[in-house]
Amino acid sequence: MDLAPVFVLAAAPARGSSAGEVLGASAVGLVAIAAVVALGVAQRRRGLLDPLCRVVEERMHRPAWAVIPSAVAGSFLLVAVFGYYWDVSWHIDRGRDPGAFANPAHWFIIAGLDGIAFAGLLAVLLGDERSPHAVRIRPGWYAPVGGILLSLCGVIALAGFPLDDIWHRIFGQDVTAWGPTHVQMIGGASLATLAIWVLDREGARAVGDDGSERRADVVAFDVLAGGAFLIGLSTLQVEFDFGVPQFQQVFHPFLIALAAGIGLVAVRIRGGAGTALAAAVMFLVLRGALTAVVGPALGRSTQHFPLYVVEALVVELAARVAGRDRQITVGALSGLGIGTFGVAAEWAWSRAWMPLPWGSGLFPAGALFGLAGGIAGGIIGAFIGRALLPVARPRQATPRGLAVGAWAVVVIGLALPMRPSLEHDRATIAVGPVHDGRATVQVRFDPPDAVDHARWAHVLAWQGAKHGDGGLELIGLRRIGRGRWVTEHPVPVAGTWKTLLRVHTGSSMAAAPIFLPADAGIPAAQVRARSGPVALVREKSILQREATGGSPGMERVAYAVLAAIGAIWLAAMGWGLRRLDPVVAPRPVPRSLATRSDGLTV
Repeated sequence: MDLAPVFVLAAAPARGSSAGEVLGASAVGLVAIAAVVALGVAQRRRGLLDPLCRVVEERMHRPAWAVIPSAVAGSFLLVAVFGYYWDVSWHIDRGRDPGAFANPAHWFIIAGLDGIAFAGLLAVLLGDERSPHAVRIRPGWYAPVGGILLSLCGVIALAGFPLDDIWHRIFGQDVTAWGPTHVQMIGGASLATLAIWVLDREGARAVGDDGSERRADVVAFDVLAGGAFLIGLSTLQVEFDFGVPQFQQVFHPFLIALAAGIGLVAVRIRGGAGTALAAAVMFLVLRGALTAVVGPALGRSTQHFPLYVVEALVVELAARVAGRDRQITVGALSGLGIGTFGVAAEWAWSRAWMPLPWGSGLFPAGALFGLAGGIAGGIIGAFIGRALLPVARPRQATPRGLAVGAWAVVVIGLALPMRPSLEHDRATIAVGPVHDGRATVQVRFDPPDAVDHARWAHVLAWQGAKHGDGGLELIGLRRIGRGRWVTEHPVPVAGTWKTLLRVHTGSSMAAAPIFLPADAGIPAAQVRARSGPVALVREKSILQREATGGSPGMERVAYAVLAAIGAIWLAAMGWGLRRLDPVVAPRPVPRSLATRSDGLTV
């Protein structure tokens, strides 16, 4: 057995970062806050950035408070999304870190979230009276709605970093993207894509150019924003992308259909013919590039991603049939098509590309969840796209309570399968001879038909690489008799690998350890690979081995706080989009601002 990796793992803390790292990060954060405050004071009192703003507005014919923050936020979003997928693959392959700043991916995430928050605050600092949708802060200072939304996304996401360390100190490290503080950071960065889109439309309206004409630059920005929004909506699929989900498989078709409905419908209504398909292509190009860079280039496990092409074609067809001015009808028809034809296409795509293909065990629940997600997403996407349309574009009458009903479907679709059950099946494993730290494993289930209709039944080996590539393996099971299965090839049973049998049937998600290394940081003893009967337990107890401490009550409180943050985000986005929608009469631009002193006509 290789003892060096075991030593490295044992040295990694399982309950938050060291005091030195926390103090250092806090000091840097305080300095950054002080710098932003100083910049704000200098700008509002002495117009520090006015020369730059004049140059930008002369060249771009847009308010500086829209152009500069959008460029800053967009650039840092790329940094954050790269760091995010690198970080996930890093933990999947290598396990936890010796410290928060020992993982290079964390630097990209921190820098990205810092940049998003700074961009939002910059938009607020530069705001003026030209936006008809702006919020008055004080005489002469109006904050654009998009800037407020971007600030909210960035600041709340950035706050997730210190809260994440507190969470780890209380509960231990939760190796899942769906932890409360992780969702807080991921959600903030994801919704920032929509905030940038709102800010751009608000800036265009401020100068009387709301995109009524389909110019190439306007369409290009809509495709760029819509594709980025689709990428943001897909981030919480990440555990399925790598093949280590810790929640029921019905989430996968639901999340894909929901993202497709919201993102593709919004961009098609806002951007016009062809933009849904173009946004899907942009998604594939960028996610493909991330897969190539994070995987082969950096030596990490391969990430996968949905196709979205069939869903985009469905949206294009629905918009052509219903007409672009019937936005809600387009959303409903698109959602129906996404929930049927789109889900069927993703079903086939999963069997060709995804690490955990959708099989007969997922039917009919997966199809029903996908249909619900598609319809709800299509309706929500229609409301978003309608708010972003040119002011003069006709609006379809909205049935009362339709948006609330769509969001209710989303909440129910996320809540119902959130807590998996446990079927108390048992198994007997037989470990073959060990060669080079690997062994073939035979499994006999009791009852024998326990996995006949499983959504997945395989051996997972992960967190086995401390250097180089190869830290994740999904080893299938091959039937050799009634209730008897054997691994398709030898599995790791030494080193730092965590190897376990996983069985997902119905709502039950169970697992049994095959080999787990000793870990003094938890602390936890080694589970040696040996033959004999094993009990299937809740797989979370093995996948999140480090998550010890706290209490169920405290954990429920934490998730309740996360739900409250999510509600604030959604309410803020709804408020911003409603304020942007011309159904609400915009505040007229003061006559004195019709032409600025620098000659920019507004």
